[in-house]
Amino acid sequence: MIQDLKAALLVGGLGTRLRPVVPDTPKVLASVGNSSFLELLIEQLRCQGIRHLVMCSGHLANEIETQFGNGHAWNVSIEYSKEEQPLGTGGALKRAEKYLGNASAFVVMNGDSFLEVDFSGLIDFHRRHRGIATMAVHRVEDTSRYGTVDIDANGRVKVFAEKTGEAVPGLINGGIYIFTQAVFQHIPEHPASLERDVFPHLLEHGVYAQEQRGLFIDIGTPADYARAQQLSDSLKAAAKG
Repeated sequence: MIQDLKAALLVGGLGTRLRPVVPDTPKVLASVGNSSFLELLIEQLRCQGIRHLVMCSGHLANEIETQFGNGHAWNVSIEYSKEEQPLGTGGALKRAEKYLGNASAFVVMNGDSFLEVDFSGLIDFHRRHRGIATMAVHRVEDTSRYGTVDIDANGRVKVFAEKTGEAVPGLINGGIYIFTQAVFQHIPEHPASLERDVFPHLLEHGVYAQEQRGLFIDIGTPADYARAQQLSDSLKAAAKG
């Protein structure tokens, strides 16, 4: 049941590129319209029935905890897995294992990107394919800023290609994953990146991808953050489904 799933949100990033426009606030608390970006993600999860959340926090973690507390004001429950030093996305997830260790499968989301996604459909896809991981992917016309994902006819990921800087179309990682419990065996104790250090080693265990065709944006750069402001009403509507 989707109501029993937990979701880990990776919200500990330094947000270095965004500091010229968001200098003193965690990137995930940057305002989009009249709410924070993180509120959009919480709303998206809650509206689709996922209400058990784990915040993998780090940089300015206390500000996030002060704003969201135990989550009851948003009709969710929130636990915090706080890193004392930067661990990267992989290390942050590994640190949160004790909060996710009783779940056969769980959701992981990047805290600085939004992808319109059907979580029930993604989870069903994951269970049908029986891989160690499933990622939501999104097709863009210009992949120059992103690494790309190459999949076969069955949706199995064949290779992750590093970004080339070329403005060509392709599938990119949408920053939303379903993992099985076995993933923790493949994440090192030291700082690591899910994208660079973990996913390439998971391919032999079965990583699958399902394309999502809705709204996608990340707020990692001032230009994309400005675009998020322009799309704030659309983002809120997409979050509510």
